[in-house]
Amino acid sequence: MSKSYCVLGIDLGTTSVKVCLVDSKTQEVLASQKKDTYSDVPSELGSDGNKQDVARILSAVQLCISRLPRDQLRKVKKVATCGQMHGCMMWKQGDAWFQKPDSDRYETKNVSYLYTWQDNRCSPEFLSSLPTPRSHQPLATGYGCATLLWFSKYRPLELSKYDRAGTIHDFFVAMLCGLEHPVMSVQNAAAWGYFDAAAKTWNTDILSAAGLPLELLPTVVESGEVAGELTSNWYAIPKGTPVIASLGDLQCSVLPLLSAPDIAVVNISTSAQISFRLPESFVPPTKPPTSPQTTECVPFMEGRYLSVAASLNGGNALAAFVRTLQQWALDLGCQVPQSKIWERTLTLGAACCEEPEPASTSSDAPADKDSPCSDHMAGGTRGRETLMVITPTVFGERHSPEVNGSASNIRCGNLKLGQVMRALCKGIVANLHSMMPRSVLLDAGVTRIVGGGSALTRNPLLLQELQALYDLPVTLDSRGDAAIGAAIAAIRSDGDVATAAIRSDGDEKSK
Repeated sequence: MSKSYCVLGIDLGTTSVKVCLVDSKTQEVLASQKKDTYSDVPSELGSDGNKQDVARILSAVQLCISRLPRDQLRKVKKVATCGQMHGCMMWKQGDAWFQKPDSDRYETKNVSYLYTWQDNRCSPEFLSSLPTPRSHQPLATGYGCATLLWFSKYRPLELSKYDRAGTIHDFFVAMLCGLEHPVMSVQNAAAWGYFDAAAKTWNTDILSAAGLPLELLPTVVESGEVAGELTSNWYAIPKGTPVIASLGDLQCSVLPLLSAPDIAVVNISTSAQISFRLPESFVPPTKPPTSPQTTECVPFMEGRYLSVAASLNGGNALAAFVRTLQQWALDLGCQVPQSKIWERTLTLGAACCEEPEPASTSSDAPADKDSPCSDHMAGGTRGRETLMVITPTVFGERHSPEVNGSASNIRCGNLKLGQVMRALCKGIVANLHSMMPRSVLLDAGVTRIVGGGSALTRNPLLLQELQALYDLPVTLDSRGDAAIGAAIAAIRSDGDVATAAIRSDGDEKSK
């Protein structure tokens, strides 16, 4: 593949899907499409459940691909996918999908819902009843293995309908390649829990003893390896085109932006993360931490790891606020579209201004920028700040699942809508900073931040608060997109089909 060719990058996100065609030489995006999936399905568990309709998601992504230029699709030499890496779905092998006659389109049959990373069915009590993983990463609700163990205990009849499991993007790859058994990258396996990232094996003995049917576990390969090939021509992409094992959306969104070791990447989309690359010498521990931690290390590319603070509260918290405003307006007899609420609240937030507080005369000592009492922790220049403090953790956090959101320091003078919106944006960034403070970045040699993600790139208030709180140079880069990152990962890989999958405890599992 010495000549330039195209790579199709696909991101199956939480709220939308995106596809892009990337040139292998220039890594330029030649064409792209994006579509909201509207795939959320009410859960029988109420707010404790979070599931999505797989068929809607796959319909949306195939519609996007069909809208890409056919002449460029014919030049595709690799297909790369990524997505929400903690989520889990199940299916019945041999009866899970079919390709419509005289059509490029695939349809699903005997599959479960997608149980997303936001699913809260695994209570702290249930998680504490599970055996300790032989892994450096602790278990949390929404993780694939935890979800499967919950079904094994509380919905065994439902689980017995299926004999395969994976992320939705693992399923997508299995469907395109006609795989007998799903192939999962190390990135996704580590995000599921009960996976030893150093040994690259599932904790099969622990999972089997806990009641999980081992046939559900995907075969695991290194990130960037090829899972299979297209079984037929697909939207003008030739039959036999290699498809790499699906990757994590976090790693893919970070990959195009980590061009130097002194960079930290902040991504705020549905959720929010800040990450930087760990030294090449880093080796993960073999046991999870004994107490909850706000940061974790996750597999990246070429055997490297990222240090990540992953908050469950990002653009989803802002979206919840906008939906609440819309409902309040409806309760008052007014119908206001969400697009108008977004536009107006961001405009008001940018314009809001309070009288500056008098400067403190108690000390001339420099402020501690990690202190919650500092001007930086307050969220920026005093002349344009709102004094309301919002803790936006309405979706909890993995290190503190029972934490709730809150608003404090409320007074008559700071209840304007723009002030509340600005306080919410400030709270999202402050919450992320509390998980990975500025001092941690400085100790790691980080001197600048590159930002990405749909919420951060569309919301100047978040960007302003990020700059103020971390007090480091911040730039936005549109390449911080998971679909683009997936394509770049495929370009950088050698493209060889994995000759042997990494198996639990050294055993091989037939595909």
